[in-house]
Amino acid sequence: MVSAFISTPLLAQETPKEEKKIQDNSFLIEEAYNQEHGVVQHIQSFQYMKGDAWLYMFTQEWPVPRETHQLSYTIPVMRLDSQQSSGFGDILLNYRYQAIQKEHIAVAPRFSLVLPTGDYRKGRGTGTVGYQVNIPVSVELNDKFVTHWNLGWTFTPDSKNEIGEKADTLSTNYGASLIYLASPNFNLMLEAAGTSGQAVAGPGTTVSDDTMFINPGMRFAINFKSGLQVVPGLSFPIGVGPSKGEYGVLTYLSFEHPLF
Repeated sequence: MVSAFISTPLLAQETPKEEKKIQDNSFLIEEAYNQEHGVVQHIQSFQYMKGDAWLYMFTQEWPVPRETHQLSYTIPVMRLDSQQSSGFGDILLNYRYQAIQKEHIAVAPRFSLVLPTGDYRKGRGTGTVGYQVNIPVSVELNDKFVTHWNLGWTFTPDSKNEIGEKADTLSTNYGASLIYLASPNFNLMLEAAGTSGQAVAGPGTTVSDDTMFINPGMRFAINFKSGLQVVPGLSFPIGVGPSKGEYGVLTYLSFEHPLF
C-alpha cells in the first residue's frame, strides 16, 4: 500500500435509531460499533495527497444477522503519483465481532483477508494473500466527548516488491481520535494514525516503511424520515515524523439505511 496514505479500512457503524447523535463515520480510525440489525451502510472516501497521488475507498457493511457479527468488504482504487496509472489495490474481506458493547465502552475485534487484487509490479499490492487483525476500542467520556483507540497488525507471507522479489512482511497500525459533539448532528474531529511497517528490499529482506498522520476534520448527518442517514465529512491529513512534508485533503460520504 502507498506510504503517503493511511489506509485503514473504512469501517463505520450505525447508531440506534432512537439516538440522534452521530456515533460512527470516522475517517482514519476504526470505531467499535457493529451495524445494528436490519441496517446496511455504504461508505466512500477520496484522499488526495501532495504529488498528485490519490486513494479512493468503498466499503459496504452488513450485520449477520444482528450486531454481534458483521461482514464487510473494502475496495481501494489508487494512483501513487502523477507519473503512474491508476488501478485497484488489494481488496479486504472483513469479519468483526462485537465483544463488548456497554453504555460507555465498546470493543469489536476485526479479522480481514487481504486479497492480491492490486498489481504489485506497479506498487499497488503485495502479490499474495495477507492477514490483518485490528482491535478498536471506543469510550464515551461524557455527553460531548468520545475517544477511539486502534491497534492492529498485518502479516503478508511472501510479499512481493515491484520486481517480484519476495519476503515476509509484518506491519503494526495504531491510532487514536477525539470527537467533539458540537451538536447531535455536527462533530469536530481530531485523529492521529500511523503504521510501523516493512517493505520488501530483496529476496528475504525488508526495510522499514513507516507513516504517521494527524487529521483534523468535521462531519455532519442528514436524517430522513425513511430511515436513510447521509453523513458527509471533510478532513486535512498532515504528515508528521516519518511522513513529514506530506499533506492533502480527504472527503467522506456515507449512506446507511434499513434493508426493508
